[in-house]
Amino acid sequence: MSEPSLMRREIDEAPEAVRRLLDLSGEAMRAAGDRLRRLNPPVVATIARGSSDHAATYFKYATEIVAGVPVASLGPSVVSVYGAELKLQGCAAIAVSQSGRSPDIVALAKAARAGGGETIALVNAEGSPLADTASASVALQAGPEKSVAATKSFIASVAAALCILAEWQGDDALRQGLRRLPDDLDAALECRWDEAVDAVRDAGSLYTLGRGPGFAVAAETALKFKETCIVHAEAYSGAELLHGPVSLVEGGFPVFAYVPRDAAHASLVDTANQLHQKGAMLFVAGEGAPGRRLPTAPAGHPLLEPLVMLLSFYGFAEALSRARGFNPDVPRGLKKVTETI
Repeated sequence: MSEPSLMRREIDEAPEAVRRLLDLSGEAMRAAGDRLRRLNPPVVATIARGSSDHAATYFKYATEIVAGVPVASLGPSVVSVYGAELKLQGCAAIAVSQSGRSPDIVALAKAARAGGGETIALVNAEGSPLADTASASVALQAGPEKSVAATKSFIASVAAALCILAEWQGDDALRQGLRRLPDDLDAALECRWDEAVDAVRDAGSLYTLGRGPGFAVAAETALKFKETCIVHAEAYSGAELLHGPVSLVEGGFPVFAYVPRDAAHASLVDTANQLHQKGAMLFVAGEGAPGRRLPTAPAGHPLLEPLVMLLSFYGFAEALSRARGFNPDVPRGLKKVTETI
């Protein structure tokens, strides 16, 4: 039997990474939540690229749902290329990065702080330029991540962001769900999507689908399809899909839908029914929708369900990459740290 890939090993490390995060960075996350509570920002900005930007999107939806505070993603090029001066007095800015080294992310965080923003960095690499730039930082504690495709650092980033949100809002239900998250992630590792590997091995294009935090997971899974499996994949909100892109769906077109038990469940089931009627090859993480059900583990809070689903997807993506003849650790044309300006 061949050695497991680095990606597979790092997927398997995700539950322990979250345990370390809760144990070792608990005080830093509580302090970050206290900062936000004292600030009471009318708006929160996020600073990130790639998978980290999908983690920021997850935080955006969770914050808007729980706190009712608008969250907007800042384009790094606004500062690094166009030289804009930001006006963030009284607002907060959350920067997310695995390496904390990309020049455009660091420049944007500096500009956010210079513009009066309370900046909090979520970084896996301690002592990085981004951590040094921010008003406060939280170490993600995911440990070294050698595979190019981020997996355990993404899980830790979202968990850290949600811990800060729970402390900011004093949300005991979310706190409790986060405490049991490592065990739920352990269960997610046992949920294998092998049936889907054979079904989409030869796919050339597909859609991923979700709403709210589930849309952030749809975006992250679409990226992993592209970078590790070399499959063209596009992520859509369950609502946006019906505003044009659904026209491409015909018999046998693969769609992966994330359907957690939250307020968007009924609308996603309705969309899935429409796709099923069009003959889509529909794979569903969650219950109540037609199609081929992908096994999922339970979560301790509705906001955490998509994150638990994602870990099962990561295992599937690694297997699909190998089944298609690729090395999941070395996606073509990519490197671990992408330093853009």
